[in-house]
Amino acid sequence: MSTKSMTNQDNFAPNRVAVIGGGAAGMMAALTAAENGATVTLYERMGRLGRKLRITGKGRCNVTNDCDTNEFLANVMTNPRFLYTALDRFSTADTKDFFERNGVPLKTERGRRVFPVSDKAADIVAALADACHRAGVRVVYERVRSLWLEDGVLLGVETAQGKCEADAVIVCTGGKSYPLTGSDGDGYTLAGQVGHTVTPLTPSLVPITAKGSLCPELQGLSLENVRLTVVSLASGKTVFEDFGEMMFTHFGLTGPLVLSASAHIHDIAPGKYEAHIDLKPALDEKTLDARVLSDFDKYRNKDFLNALGDLLPQKLIPVMVRESGIDGRTKVHTVTREQRKALVTTLKCLRVPLVGFRPIEEAIVTSGGVSVREVNPKTMQSKCMPGLFFAGEVLDVDAYTGGFNLQIAFSTGYVAGESAAFYEKE
Repeated sequence: MSTKSMTNQDNFAPNRVAVIGGGAAGMMAALTAAENGATVTLYERMGRLGRKLRITGKGRCNVTNDCDTNEFLANVMTNPRFLYTALDRFSTADTKDFFERNGVPLKTERGRRVFPVSDKAADIVAALADACHRAGVRVVYERVRSLWLEDGVLLGVETAQGKCEADAVIVCTGGKSYPLTGSDGDGYTLAGQVGHTVTPLTPSLVPITAKGSLCPELQGLSLENVRLTVVSLASGKTVFEDFGEMMFTHFGLTGPLVLSASAHIHDIAPGKYEAHIDLKPALDEKTLDARVLSDFDKYRNKDFLNALGDLLPQKLIPVMVRESGIDGRTKVHTVTREQRKALVTTLKCLRVPLVGFRPIEEAIVTSGGVSVREVNPKTMQSKCMPGLFFAGEVLDVDAYTGGFNLQIAFSTGYVAGESAAFYEKE
């Protein structure tokens, strides 16, 4: 690839850049290319920009994470080294500055997660869309069917309306998660047109299904400040452990802790993994036993079933009674030391057998994608086809929850947009 000088483009006509996909990466790529002098057309198939962005973070939109590059990369599960240049060119601080300058005040919450003060993802979408409009980006609500190729040369894109010329094309179509928002794998097909390798696609940051009646019984119950540990039953090794929030559903488990855990389990199958939930992680067993003794003294003449209200949510009490093996009608003052120990053990380790993932359509991100070995990390340009660039989730790069995946979209989109604006055909 040769590139136009990024400091002197007076001798060059503006590049025509086609950006495919109007999500976080696509809008950032289109805006950056336009601000660097390109004539930009943004193609979005869904009739509305930022469909997936509008629902991220339960509609609040965790735009980035306020951490340094090393910590950021430690939270990237797949191909973190590929992102060094992109994060250097457009950092988490740059993302914060961009939205603040464009009228979206931000706040930082637990885990250094950054949200709009308004808690409205729509404000993030509006800031990006308005910036694109001001920069002169033309938005076309059509699906790009294919790349326009002739004699091994990229000439543009093809839609239902015909062929559209472009000097450079940026693919920002997302993965396969949330297909109703437009992310149904189109980008992988486009990449395949020019011989790109697409690594196996699997769900990441996805709810986990469980065996047995426990989860359906607790459906809708959210737990805060618990510790979740996922253990391999074959080896006894811990594959994931963290502290935070989770929720029971009719099919199993979900919530921030569970989504993060899913990223660590690549071969889930019935009988392979078990979740251990510590309901009282702030207390060791001795301290918890003392707490239980205090409650038992308070409710000494009540049935065991009616003595746990200070310790547990009401919905969890019948399950805990059953799992502890203590008859619910046992008078509290007759509960033995061994029975109390069984209760404490269950409180510290409620076991849930895991059996699988929910479908990839329910995943927050797609693990896998266009092989980064075939993409230049300094420009996001394809090594298979000059003039073709990639950004965002379509690439084989994914991270944990906490704003990291959106930052990857912004950083790679920025680099791809800038590089495409200055791209010079041979």
